[in-house]
Order: sequence, then C-alpha cells, then structure tokens
Amino acid sequence: MNTLKQQNKLTPVADVDIAVIGGGVVGCGVVRRLALEGASTVLLEKATDILDGASKGNSAILHTGFDAPPGSLEWECVRKGHAEYLEIHESLNLPLLKTGALVTAWTEEEEERLEEVLQKGLNNGIEDLKLLSRSEILKKEPHLAGNVRAAIHVPREYVIDPWSAPLAYLLQAVENGGKALFNAEVTGGEFDGSHWTLKTARGWVRARHVINCAGLYGDIVDHAVLGDSEFTIKPRKGQFVVFDMAAAKLVNSVILPVPSERTKGIVLFPTIFGNMMVGPTAEEQDSRDDASVDSQTLEMLSKKAVTMLPALAEMPVTATYAGIRPATERKEYRVIQDSERNWITLGGIRSTGLTSALGLAHHVLDLLQNMGAQFAGRTNPKVPRVPNLAEHLPRDCHKPGYGEIVCHCEMVTRREIEAALGEKSRQAALRV
Repeated sequence: MNTLKQQNKLTPVADVDIAVIGGGVVGCGVVRRLALEGASTVLLEKATDILDGASKGNSAILHTGFDAPPGSLEWECVRKGHAEYLEIHESLNLPLLKTGALVTAWTEEEEERLEEVLQKGLNNGIEDLKLLSRSEILKKEPHLAGNVRAAIHVPREYVIDPWSAPLAYLLQAVENGGKALFNAEVTGGEFDGSHWTLKTARGWVRARHVINCAGLYGDIVDHAVLGDSEFTIKPRKGQFVVFDMAAAKLVNSVILPVPSERTKGIVLFPTIFGNMMVGPTAEEQDSRDDASVDSQTLEMLSKKAVTMLPALAEMPVTATYAGIRPATERKEYRVIQDSERNWITLGGIRSTGLTSALGLAHHVLDLLQNMGAQFAGRTNPKVPRVPNLAEHLPRDCHKPGYGEIVCHCEMVTRREIEAALGEKSRQAALRV
C-alpha cells in the first residue's frame, strides 16, 4: 500500500497556502476572506456541491447578537458578520429583508424574563432595543394572537437568503484565485513540520495551513487527520413547516420566543422567497444525516404557529423539511488552534453561523497571522453578482422576451432556468 510520502511523488491536485475543509457557509466565508487577503486557497468539499450539511437547513436570520453570551467569540463574530453583510450585500446582489424582530412573551413567566433579555442585549451593545406593550405589538403586527403579553423590538434582526450568500462567498474566492474541489472527502493527512499532505477522494492536496470547517463531521475530520478531537458533535435536528405565499402578508417581523439556555426556540418568520415558516425544533439524535420529518412534530409546529398567528389556520402548507445543527457538549463555539501543526478547527457553529461566518473568517485570519502566516493582500478584488431571487423584487416574467413560463406556481421562466444552468448543465439536463 502506498504511503502518503510515496504519493508525494505524484502531482498534487492542489498546492496552496490554505486548505479549507467543508463547503458550508463557514467554509465558504473563510475561503473568501483568505482569497481576498491574497492567500492561495482551496475549498475541499466531500459532496457534489456546497451546502450539503448543516448550512442547508437554517432559519435564514441575520442576527444582531443581542442574546449571545456577552464577550464571547460568538458575540464578537456575529456582530462583525452582521456589519460586513450589510456592507457587501448590494455589491454581491444578495437579498436583505429589513423585517426586524419581536421577542414575544406569551406567559407571565416569559414576560418576567424579558427584562433580563433586554438588559443582556443592551450589555451586548445593541442599543436600539425597545420593550413593547401588548397594544404596541398589535399595532405593529395586528394579526398576532391577542394574548401576547409583551415583546422586545429588535430592529436590526433581518432575513436573508441562506443559499445565495455562501454561494457568493465561494464565487468571490474563486474569481480571486481560489479553487474548489468537490467529491473530495478528506480521509487522512501527514504534517512534515511546514506543510500538510491531505489525502482526499480526489487525490492528495498540499497546504501550509488547514482550516477544518467540516460542520457535522468536524470531529471526524480531526480524528482522521490529527488522531483526536477536543469535542464530539451531538447532532440536533430542527424540523420546519413552510406555509403558502398567501401567509406572508400576515406578519412583517420575525417572531422570536424568549430564548432558553439550550436553544433559541421555535421562530415564526417570513422568507425572502415570499413564504412564511415556523421552526426549528431541537431534537437530539445520533445520526448526522437523518433529516427526515415526522407528522406528529410537523403538526405540533403548525399548531404552535396558529396559536401565535391564528389566521395561519386557513393557510395551506406547501413544504416541510429538516436541518441538522452541529451541537457539541458545550453551548459555545469550539475554535481550536494547533499552532505546532498549522491547523485550526471551527466546531459547534450552530444557529448563528449564517451571520457569524464572515466574522469567523476574520478571526481565522487573525489566528493565522499570529501563527506567522503572511499574505500580500489583493488590490481591486473581483466582485461577482449572484442571482437575487427575493420575491419582492421585479421578476423575469414581468420583463419582455422571457420566453415561456415553466413553473406557473412560482412564475419561473425558461430564461431564468437556462441562465442558472449554463450551457453544460442544460445539455446534461436534456440527456436525462
């Protein structure tokens, strides 16, 4: 059997400064930042495309960090990520729904805890929070159930697209010199004192530094390459119910519960695609890839949504799905640096990861520079624009020359599909 050292005689599929393992939102955010800093980078993803794990099943909320542990790494990265997304979303053509959020209390006990939540948010530097009475809530959201007792208004909690954001991050990395390898599961590696040789399903990869952003498989990658891991992933399933577009007019804000020590709770929120959603649940399980749903839980979610927004009882459900969050033994982010072996692991990045990914990327850059890595920087970086599919924007079907409507429910045109597929994908689709 060939050893990695014997394989080194072969030409590597990539020879770079930084290898980033995992094509979720965190990995895409990290590879973007490092490419913009002038590092040669490669993203290694074991699936056929990005967002195949935890990142494909989140709540799409751009968090402020009002309820993050004060002074924590999560708090720092969420705040930085929120600010950077607002800076870059227009140039990358990424959507932003400025919904704001209401942290709603429905019981006397929850109402008593609101003051604690408010003070925590103020201590976290979120100074525009405001405590609302029942009458103020119903004036703002008249379709909410009348038994709501009080709420905290969080003006800068927004809704974004959880798919186009990481896609734009990776595209910007690639357009600025980065690479992406798919079907490239990392199964081993050796460190020679200055460089890593990673064994992947696509061949071996040489890199000076490695960033493990493998999400649900972060501990497995650490075990496979380093021989050990400082944490164990405890998969946590979250099921969602998607209501028809007609429901979107019922509420303008993200409706948050009073958070618990374990989870942010079940949220009712509009999407950029014009739907209304409720979820997620928080179900501990052993499987890292069982994203199945069950009728009992979905019924519970629907009933929960109707108790908050009674008019939803008349709205059809158009879809259901589940995501899996990479929880660990602890609540906080698990960022582990092995300076002697040029290795950094980002683990336990859960609900806030969509927001904090950009902030975590800056944190990784700081860690690398503290380890002695130097990058020249990149002047005049290229800025790609991705399709913006937000429902409130003008649609292609409203423009002349769109061809035919392929999907009449969502009014998707042939021109939109062909633009998204590209020539090679179109030809492949015709052969299926």
